[in-house]
Amino acid sequence: MNWEQLLSLKRFGDTQKRPRIAQDETRLGFEVDFDRIIFSSAFRSLQDKTQVIPLSETDFVHTRLTHSLEVSVVGRTLGRRVGKVLLERHPELIELGYTFNDFGAIVAAASVTHDIGNPPFGHSGEKAIGEYFKSGKGAKYKDQLSAKEYQDLIDFEGNANGFKILTESREGVFGGLRLSYATLGAFLKYPKESLPKKPTKHIVDKKYGVFQSEKTEFLDVAQELGLLQKSTENISFYRHPLAYLVEAADDICYTIIDFEDGINLGLIEEEFALEYMIKLVKDTIDIKKYHSLQHKKDRVSYLRALAIGVLINEAVAIFLANETQILEGTFEKSLLDKCKYEAQINDIIKISVDKIYKSKEVVEKEVAGYRIIGDLLDVFVTALNNKFDENTSNYDRLVLNLLPEEYQIESNSVYNRIMLVCSYVAGMSDSYAIRMHKKIMGNIV
Repeated sequence: MNWEQLLSLKRFGDTQKRPRIAQDETRLGFEVDFDRIIFSSAFRSLQDKTQVIPLSETDFVHTRLTHSLEVSVVGRTLGRRVGKVLLERHPELIELGYTFNDFGAIVAAASVTHDIGNPPFGHSGEKAIGEYFKSGKGAKYKDQLSAKEYQDLIDFEGNANGFKILTESREGVFGGLRLSYATLGAFLKYPKESLPKKPTKHIVDKKYGVFQSEKTEFLDVAQELGLLQKSTENISFYRHPLAYLVEAADDICYTIIDFEDGINLGLIEEEFALEYMIKLVKDTIDIKKYHSLQHKKDRVSYLRALAIGVLINEAVAIFLANETQILEGTFEKSLLDKCKYEAQINDIIKISVDKIYKSKEVVEKEVAGYRIIGDLLDVFVTALNNKFDENTSNYDRLVLNLLPEEYQIESNSVYNRIMLVCSYVAGMSDSYAIRMHKKIMGNIV
């Protein structure tokens, strides 16, 4: 892979090149990507989607939206710092007009979208969609689908749904948000289809990032960027290098900030913050300043800021030390999995799993989320398929009045019809899913 091709400003539908040197510096193409995302309805819905605590009644716990913004801030710093060195290594990029801010803008835009495809109720929402088609009423559709189509459903993936949102055309809107291909490439942490599942231990095979419905769009992006093909039998490529920085930004934020949320909520004792995070910040902490802070929130915030700074330094150093392997597709782990603080990070994550993710408040709401998502899928998938079969009941017709027009597209493919409903349900906020569930269950109070 080469950087000039990887930094493509092309957008869906372009018939001419977009040379970097011809860009308007007051509104750079990569920055336009960020703007389009921020103004999109899919991004706005993240303000009411779970990050850690579903439907939290406190006023400071992170939602997917605040988490995504924080990840983009970290991602921008990672991109700029890596870009500064890459320009020194590849001076031909400077002649083409590229600056280190370009790298920051690409990573920031891809980072702010990294959760845009996640269903309501956190990662349990993905599992709930999958369970409906694997062991719930949706299992009856298996014989009507190809193996890969069925795998898309039983292993529903927010990353693939995110790519769908960013690129899917609809009447009058071609190419989704029409982001630059560089940003789309950086977004794709898992540039492969759903099967085969985890064929190797390479990080790109951990999950998948492309539904069968977006294969054409994905292959267009991969070809333009010059991504290295990993398999000739299936759709599988090695990552765009900047996807490693997007992943690192997310890993840094959820590791440290989820831990901070748990402490501020009282789920984790403050002593754990100092005990576990001091190992990350021992070289940068000002103990006198730490003890001068009077409030727990301020002390934890200070540790969090230092820890993020340390991990940013680590991620940048590891990326730059392994640039050649990353470009060749032979770098097989995430950046933080290679850092000297891996053990400390894993300790923090383990505490967060035990004290936060498995807390009674989280588990109770995830259980409710399973039921809500399963019921919503069943009602809308049944109604849409009955409409195609010209076998709608009065109830089906009423239900279809609740389904927005853009999700009632006529299609001969049962897979496409099911994906329309999955997209609709996955796009719901937590609160909207609850309200819609009450309506279809007859609870109008």
